[in-house]
Amino acid sequence: MSILATKLHLPLPRSRTVLRARLMDQLNTGLDRKHKLTLISAPAGFGKTTLASEWVITYKQPVAWLSMDEGDGDLKRFLSYLVAALQTIFPEIGMNLLGALQASHIPDSESLLTTLINEIDSIPNKFIFVLDDYHMLDSKPVDQALNFLVEHLPSQMHLVITTREDPSLPLARLRARDQLTELRAADLRFTPAEAAEFLNQVMGLNLTVENIAALEARTEGWIAGLQLAALSMQGHASRDVANFIQSFTGAHHFVLDYLLEEVLHQQPENIQAFLLRTSILNRLCGSLCDAVLLDPSVSGQETLESLERANLFIVSLDNERHWYRYHHLFGDLLRQRQGQNLKPEELAKYHLRASEWYEQNGEEAEAFQHAIAARDFNRAAELAEKYWQGMNQSFQSAVWLGWVKQLPASQIRTRPVLCTQIGWAFMDAGDVESSESSLRDAELCLEDVSEAMAVVDEKEIQTLPARIAFARAYNAQTQLDFSATIKYAELAIKIAPEGDQFMRAGAAAILGGSYWASGDLDAACKSMSDWIDSSLKAGNYIFSIASESGKAEIQTAQGHLREALRTYEQSLQHASAYGSEVNQILAHHYLGLALLHHEMGNDESAAQYFQQSIELGKQSTLVDFPYRKSLAQARLKESEGDLDAALEFLDEAKRLFISTPIPNTRPVDALKARIYLKQGQLSKAQDWVYECGITVNDELSYLREYEHITLARVLIAAYQSTASEDKMKDALGLLSRLLQTAENAKRMGSMLEILTAQALAFHAHGEQSQSFASLKHAVTLAEPEGYFRFFMNEGESIVELLKALIHSREDDRLNNYIRKLLNSFGETKPEPANAQPLIDPLSERELEVLRLVADGLSNDEISQKLFLALSTVKGHNLRIFNKLQAKSRTEAVARARELGLLL
Repeated sequence: MSILATKLHLPLPRSRTVLRARLMDQLNTGLDRKHKLTLISAPAGFGKTTLASEWVITYKQPVAWLSMDEGDGDLKRFLSYLVAALQTIFPEIGMNLLGALQASHIPDSESLLTTLINEIDSIPNKFIFVLDDYHMLDSKPVDQALNFLVEHLPSQMHLVITTREDPSLPLARLRARDQLTELRAADLRFTPAEAAEFLNQVMGLNLTVENIAALEARTEGWIAGLQLAALSMQGHASRDVANFIQSFTGAHHFVLDYLLEEVLHQQPENIQAFLLRTSILNRLCGSLCDAVLLDPSVSGQETLESLERANLFIVSLDNERHWYRYHHLFGDLLRQRQGQNLKPEELAKYHLRASEWYEQNGEEAEAFQHAIAARDFNRAAELAEKYWQGMNQSFQSAVWLGWVKQLPASQIRTRPVLCTQIGWAFMDAGDVESSESSLRDAELCLEDVSEAMAVVDEKEIQTLPARIAFARAYNAQTQLDFSATIKYAELAIKIAPEGDQFMRAGAAAILGGSYWASGDLDAACKSMSDWIDSSLKAGNYIFSIASESGKAEIQTAQGHLREALRTYEQSLQHASAYGSEVNQILAHHYLGLALLHHEMGNDESAAQYFQQSIELGKQSTLVDFPYRKSLAQARLKESEGDLDAALEFLDEAKRLFISTPIPNTRPVDALKARIYLKQGQLSKAQDWVYECGITVNDELSYLREYEHITLARVLIAAYQSTASEDKMKDALGLLSRLLQTAENAKRMGSMLEILTAQALAFHAHGEQSQSFASLKHAVTLAEPEGYFRFFMNEGESIVELLKALIHSREDDRLNNYIRKLLNSFGETKPEPANAQPLIDPLSERELEVLRLVADGLSNDEISQKLFLALSTVKGHNLRIFNKLQAKSRTEAVARARELGLLL
């Protein structure tokens, strides 16, 4: 038999290529560990042959190479080429085998290979033998011969196989025996760095990092895909590159030709049919494919596993061989071919079957989207109505709203339930105008009852008037129309169906929001607590947990920082019982904890909680989280003294603002005005006063309280600039009125703000005794709650007052608190760590336990937080009580604060 010599030649190295050191290391490691076989198995175009040839070129021992093609499936031909390849490095080997092949009666393959194996075993040198493109063979005799060779492979020989589909070898056994090195598509795909080198250095392009990342993601690191894209881009103007990458799909003619010729057309007709029909699916599993195809002769699971073994551009999504997807570009190709091979009504049929399967298996989004793809809008609308409640209760109304926007308006207007649900979704998004429009559509539909009206559940129709009234109360609350809020909330309570306590409680909570906005924070807190209890009783733990964040915000506004801290922590403990499904609503909780710890001077805890809030915010469905996050970042930057960055974050917050029923008591523009004052930009702060139209003679309200305090600070700064007595008179008069209002409502947080501004005003005006009185009142309110950053953010303007105050009173507890504040300003020398006013000072661990006791944690909770045994925590408590001469936790905390051991 004549031998084609080119099949035995090692491919010539390319002049320019990407050095793949990480893969070379893996291949070399396999040799070092004396593996029998290296398998490089991946779809077409993943650089298998290139990698193998570049690797063996660096090998210092002999290398034999054999490229397979379709004609090599005959056992005699395969063995002849096998010997011919070996003879390129060992000329005398295999002569007996070749002679046996010429005989009239050819021995069985095992006998032939036994002779060859024995000859190889006598060779003193190690060598590599590469079988390239083994997938070209479809021969059971050759597979059996190769099995025998691998099983008895001499230690001198290392076998390398490159293939598009796994060979019929005992791979599992080889893995278990640690005799196999494997490189697959996931390993061979270019990393972003390799893609950059390939595109810019090898292919001579000049792409940006962003363009490379986009193209690498589009091709999923598929080397041939990157090369085809690069060839298409050569000659394109740089300004067109981004548009090209965005449009680069499996339907691009280069990719299309390659995948058709090298992949799709190489498959049997039944596999091509399977691929085309199932490519409507973003993810595939066996039972889903069975439901879509309804072909008892085809097993979806078996076919998927066969496609995986064949490396047919299918990606496994788990380790159980359950879920798969097609490579993006291959999926694009298949969907492009659908239009040429399948009729629209046939495709719609497959989409409907998929929709039904997803509905039965609890996959709401996929069920809806396949109904839309089938253009069965009636079914899609029914699914949207069905899924609304669950998605609303899990704070996914924005996602749901994105679905229904795909429905024709004519389909929506005949469905009063759907119109009301859409009204609620827009309500949650803060889009009052769109919400009211949908609510009116629902009312019109109910008024004009006709055969065209679509109703799935008659019971739901009965609840619609109350639901519409509730949404209107909510919308009115966001627009600060409190008379309309009360009107519609009371209407919702009145007309809610018998037994619908959840609706009544929700409407009552809206009324509670009016208390909050009016400044009656005690009533607001009680209303929020009642709503939380009602949510729990109704089984809606997600609403309950989310609302606990709102309760903590009210407590923070009241100035009850420690109560707010406990509310957040207890809420997170409550949430832990429900697993990760509640994570989407916890971003506010962690952000609140971060800000509280920041205020109390616990910077390390604040940073940890803030990072957790950022991570949770990425998956959060809370529509106002981006706004809140920007506000928090502005506050942190202000504390660091980076006022320009603080202003940038405030501008970002203003762009992201979404109106909700939570009162916006600290408008962004007022926050910016305070930053301007810190920067010495009085004119900008005065511009804010003019633009917002606020005056000292306004009727006072809680919603504008922060703005009025800010106005007073602007007036104080103006007095300091101009010595205008009228400015100071207006500032002091306004602050006096504000303080009286806050005291009457028992809003300690507001009082603290007003008293501090008042102290600064009196000091600027030279009225020191009154300044000390205001500041002492503020410090007295702040000390038990652990306020810290509040005073730090006042900067040097507060230092002189604090220093004077510490010498004016004989109050050890307040003096210790003030001393800690001054220490942070660097105005007093910190005391040594062991300088405690105790005969037997507390250890660092005892101080740590004491702080947690002060925060309200139980012994069990302290044990878990500090990773200590419960008995150890109890022992610490006993020693703390003895050293402080206290008989209870409360007494110990009080005594520690008196001694300045706790803020």
